[in-house]
Amino acid sequence: MVKQAKSFSLKTLFSFLGPGFLVTVGFIDPGNWATNIEGGSTFGYELLWVVTLGAVMLLLIQHMAAKLGIATGKSLAVNICEFFPKPVAAFLGFSVVLACIATDVAELLGGGIGFTLLFGFPLWLGVLLTLVLEVFLLVSQRYHRIEKIIVGFLGVITLCYIIELLIVHPDWSVIAPKLFVPTLGKKSIYIALAILGALVMPHNIFLHSNIIHSRELGNSEAEKREQLRYEKIDTLFAMILGWVVNSAMIIVAASLFFRNHIPVTTIEQASVTLKPLAGQFAGLLFAIALVFSGISSSITVSMAEANIITGFLGKPEDPRSTLYRMAVFVTAIPALLIILVSVDTFHVLILSQVILSIQLPFTLIPLLILCRNPQVMATFRSRNIEFAAVTIISALVIILNIYFFYTTMTGGN
Repeated sequence: MVKQAKSFSLKTLFSFLGPGFLVTVGFIDPGNWATNIEGGSTFGYELLWVVTLGAVMLLLIQHMAAKLGIATGKSLAVNICEFFPKPVAAFLGFSVVLACIATDVAELLGGGIGFTLLFGFPLWLGVLLTLVLEVFLLVSQRYHRIEKIIVGFLGVITLCYIIELLIVHPDWSVIAPKLFVPTLGKKSIYIALAILGALVMPHNIFLHSNIIHSRELGNSEAEKREQLRYEKIDTLFAMILGWVVNSAMIIVAASLFFRNHIPVTTIEQASVTLKPLAGQFAGLLFAIALVFSGISSSITVSMAEANIITGFLGKPEDPRSTLYRMAVFVTAIPALLIILVSVDTFHVLILSQVILSIQLPFTLIPLLILCRNPQVMATFRSRNIEFAAVTIISALVIILNIYFFYTTMTGGN
């Protein structure tokens, strides 16, 4: 007997909200802070539409990743291992672990900078403290508890930026059209591409396909379709929150730095410049939000790393298993060592972005192949319009990342 999907329930919806918000953390990580601050301080409100476009792109890609997890009952890592030849799967797995370590470098640096701004700690101590908090939360808490903690962190970050918006008094009549009407010049195109290119991250795609299993409603086709309905809303709400916070970053930077003709290119410079323009309280909010951004994003990166390692090794993706906990340490330690032995944090961040740009095609292309294959997805196989839209978006993101790789290697020429 075929089970029928239940009618829409607000109670079920509220219990389903969560996985998408963990993905949103990667949408507002320290790397996004840097591009948003530079974009707002240099071009004012002109690039707000880029964040809107990026949020729509990310919504479609992350939905496809979650759909794969729901339809197959397996994560992207496990599906790759089962579908692709072993040498190909091994290469893909190794490349995404490297990308996760590179991402963790940026997240730990962001948390370390936040602690430096907040308490005056040396950078190495701030980074170490971020790592300790990350590992402690991952090995001592169950998934649902971690999820609640991350959502709480997101709430703090959002609240900090809402208060900062009230402090800086932006011109909302000018802002409203800039959110949706594209305007692009020769000078702003590079930053616009940087904002777009930084949104889609390999670890988020793998993570979403895995953590969506925390909300299983059943294994029948009708129950999976019901789960997809709630997943779409969860992902939509989460991406809207990410869009709000990213837009707020640009608006605050534009209202303070651009208005006063002060170009800002680093997070540290933004904090120093912020205080005399908006007051000590605004600087405090900035540092608090950065700390929570660094900690929460490093947690989700390590979750993705552990899930990827266990998945590619064919082991249970169980946070309570010894292998899972070992994977958290194994991947976090290289990131810490890279930071500790590096003198120039700016170039470390650039290198991490280069690694991500190289790996991203090796995440998006397998995702597209799997979601289009009827043997993998059965009746949940991506339809023509959905597949075409995500293929175009993926091609655009890949081209952007190749462009950044080229310009980085050639010094911007």
